[in-house]
Parts: sequence; structure tokens; C-alpha cells
Amino acid sequence: MSWAGFKKSVNRAGTTLLQKTGQIERTVDREFTDEEAKYRIYEKECQALQKDSKAYWDAMRAMTAAQSRIAETLETFYSAADRTSEGAMAGHAYKRSVDDLDTTFTRELDVPYRTTISEPLGKMCAYFPVVNEHIAKRNKKLLDYDSARSKLKKLIDKPSEDPTKLPKAQQEHDECKEMFDMLNDQLIAELPQLLDLRVPYFDPSFEAMIRMQAKFAEEGYEKLSGVQRYFADNVRDDYAAGQLDAQVEGILQEMRELSICGGN
Repeated sequence: MSWAGFKKSVNRAGTTLLQKTGQIERTVDREFTDEEAKYRIYEKECQALQKDSKAYWDAMRAMTAAQSRIAETLETFYSAADRTSEGAMAGHAYKRSVDDLDTTFTRELDVPYRTTISEPLGKMCAYFPVVNEHIAKRNKKLLDYDSARSKLKKLIDKPSEDPTKLPKAQQEHDECKEMFDMLNDQLIAELPQLLDLRVPYFDPSFEAMIRMQAKFAEEGYEKLSGVQRYFADNVRDDYAAGQLDAQVEGILQEMRELSICGGN
């Protein structure tokens, strides 16, 4: 930081302190305050959306990978018992299906998701530091303006013996006001425009996400439906009637009767 910049920072810190003690009047622009509040909500929501969209896709990756591991274990269980049984064939068909789903996810959905959802979100969030820099600059110029106005008012209320002080203070006041007004008006005009662009900007990403979710669900239904043919037609009815629960409980009872499971 240059010496001039350091002096400005010190002067602004002093102005802030004097405003807190009520010795310098603080300019309040309700219109800007309202627009900034809306912008801050949008900024927070976009950052949360970026975080959640990444978490969602990471969860999808984790789910397809876990499906493959589960299928591999089930295939091992069934194959070790009887490779020719319907259960073994179902286990093999399930593994093939979830492996295909995992491949489809990686090959057909991963890149499009990043291109149409993750990257647009990232690009939008990348603008926030730039906007925040403009807001910070506007706030600094506001401190300069409030300080210059206070100095001018004091000289008007209590004229100095030096006739050059008042014109100099007036010029400093006018320059600070002009700079502040320019930045303030720009933000008041453009912050609402930025927010208005969010819907048309995110529309394609929202549509892409719905289409990808639908495609993944359709692929999953199509592939897993083929596994059902290895199960008896009455399985669903037996489950509804509670017969499968009884079957599972019977097997658990047989396990409890084993010595290594605590049986006598």
C-alpha cells in the first residue's frame, strides 16, 4: 500500500469512529440498502446452490459405485452356493445392470452435468467478488464524502481566518460527492439487473438437471426391470402377505440354533 493509500485508510477509520460516536453524520441511502440486501440473499443462495449441486453429484457417484460393490458381493455369495440357481443368475444380472448404470453415469452424464450445471454455477459465483469489490469501493467513497461534508459544514458554521480553506473544502466536498454518486447510482441501477438475469441464466441448467435425473431414473428402471424375470411371479404377493418376513425369520432361527451363533 502506498503512503497516500495508507493515509486514506487511516482517515476512513477515523471517520468511521466519529460516526459511531455521533460526531459525523452518516449518509443513509435506503434505495441502495434495499438493493444490497436483495443481492446478499442472492449471493448466499447461489453459493449454497453451488455447494449442494456438488454434494448431489458426489452422492450420485458414491451411490453408483456402492451399487457396483454390493452387486459384486451378492454375485459372489450366490455363485459360491450354486452357480446354476435362479438366485445366482439374478445376482449376475444385477451386477451386469449396475455396472452398466455406473458406466452410463460416467460416460453420458458426468461431463454434461459439469458443463451445463457445475460450470455455469461456478461462473456466476465468480462474479460475486467483483461485485463486492465495487460495493466496498462505494462504501469507502461514502466515508470520504461524509468526512468532506462534515469539514465543509464546520467551516461554514465557523469560518476560518484563512480565506482559502472554504473554497478548498467546497471543492473536496464536490469531488467526493460526484465520485460517490457515480458509484452509488451505478450499483442501484445494475444490482437489480444482475438479479433479473438469474432466471434466464439458470433456466438451461435447471432443465438439464431434470433431464439428466430423468435419464438416470429411466436407465435404472429399464436395466433393473430385466433382473426381475429371475424371481418368481409370486414374490411380490408373498412379500405383501408377510410370508417373506416369516421365511427370513425361519432362517434366522436356524442360525440362532447353531453353536457358533450362541445355540446350545
